[in-house]
Amino acid sequence: MKIKLGPADFAEKEMRGYEVGKRSLCIARINGRYKGLDDSCNHAGCLLSGGRIEDNLVICPCHEVGFDMDTGKNETSPGVCDDQPTMAISVEDGELTVELSEQDL
Repeated sequence: MKIKLGPADFAEKEMRGYEVGKRSLCIARINGRYKGLDDSCNHAGCLLSGGRIEDNLVICPCHEVGFDMDTGKNETSPGVCDDQPTMAISVEDGELTVELSEQDL
């Protein structure tokens, strides 16, 4: 199911958190593209949207683990926590949209 999140008006390397149904989403704009992954870090539950962007990684504000925004892969501390689920973000008529399953809502 396609869900509208809001305007696609992020500055470069800006992140925002969204609550959609049962999901917490971290959306960022990197190199002009919108990317998304689960906002709740699977290590300690910290909100990744409160962290920072370095290159293509979102850095967790609690434990400095870096997750690749394209793949969700834990690039900096394998073994400390698992990879993060990602989701495709698109822009339609100036609005960010995400595709989520019925069970996520």
